[in-house]
Amino acid sequence: MGSWSFLLAGGALLIAFFAIGILSEKVRFPSTLAFILLGLIMIRFFPFQSTPLQQAAQIGIVLMFFTRGLEFPIERMLQIARRVWPAGLMDAVISFGGSFLIARMFSLDFFTSFVIAAVAYASSSSIIVKMLEENRRLAAEESEFILALLIFEDLIAPVMVSFLASTAAGTALGLSGAGWVLAKVALLAFGSGIVGRVFFRRSSGFFVRYLEEDFMPLFAVGWALLTAGLAMAMGLSEFLGAFLAGVMISEAGQAAELDHLLLPVRNLVLPFFFFWFGSTIQIGQGISLYPLLFVLLAWSILGKFGVGYFGGRAYGLTPMRSYRAGLSLIPRGEFSAIAAAFASTPLRIFSGIYILLTALVGMVFFNQAYPLARRLAGMPPAKAK
Repeated sequence: MGSWSFLLAGGALLIAFFAIGILSEKVRFPSTLAFILLGLIMIRFFPFQSTPLQQAAQIGIVLMFFTRGLEFPIERMLQIARRVWPAGLMDAVISFGGSFLIARMFSLDFFTSFVIAAVAYASSSSIIVKMLEENRRLAAEESEFILALLIFEDLIAPVMVSFLASTAAGTALGLSGAGWVLAKVALLAFGSGIVGRVFFRRSSGFFVRYLEEDFMPLFAVGWALLTAGLAMAMGLSEFLGAFLAGVMISEAGQAAELDHLLLPVRNLVLPFFFFWFGSTIQIGQGISLYPLLFVLLAWSILGKFGVGYFGGRAYGLTPMRSYRAGLSLIPRGEFSAIAAAFASTPLRIFSGIYILLTALVGMVFFNQAYPLARRLAGMPPAKAK
């Protein structure tokens, strides 16, 4: 691809992302899904080289995990884990463990089952948070529980991706292989905690003084890429490294300001990942697992509903608010797409269709959460104002 064609294609994609973003905002459709659909459609009419696109996609996801890490100073991670761990453990057992067993029942091998379970595990933070904002539900009592559970999943997700990355690189996922991956994760996490506490916490004055300077985004993005590369060199996921890079810098006490500073950079490159993932989905090719797809979809809906209800009750919510939480947790999105990226092409196609279906079905249940919760709680329908 010549320089002019590269610039032309890059500019056209950014303009397309811009148009999709505006349209998604107007029709209240998650932009994450819109970018996936754009990639799915465009690859059928405009075949293109995937290497530059994949590199941009990798940077986008690294920055997404980095900004997620900025939200979790070490004390906050411990506080969230202490309160939401019963629901988080239930979620892992039902959403991940149950999906893994279903895949094994369909005679799939261990790694394929692991990938499918990872795809089915986490609810989509980007879709759910955006819908909470658009429906003015962030102040609702169940929203605190929903966000806490999403955060718990965000803490588990990088570790899970590291297992996928290690296995895809050739490390056996037996007891010894799993133990070796956990040991490397623990070493990287421990080292990150030390650096965060000893270096970045003592550097808070530096960040306050230079936060508005032009060179600060260079350091933040460079640190994210450097730590992501270190994690990859250790045979772990770059996403775990990026997440821990954010955790380290968050100890400086300027996480919200840095997140705001990096938001334009992240938003510029993140759509490339979802677009690239959509471009790998070829509807009608490689799908021979329709029974598994329908069973997994039904389990995913019922499982998240159960986690929301019983986990919400354990969290201290009323039955009706717990019902609303369960009806709001169904969409899968960004983490599912990340997990599916480690799969073979047929399994990636399967995963893409699964993500689209759970997201679309989840949006319907989310928008009907209030009236459905009233019915489930045995209350009369709310009167129209």
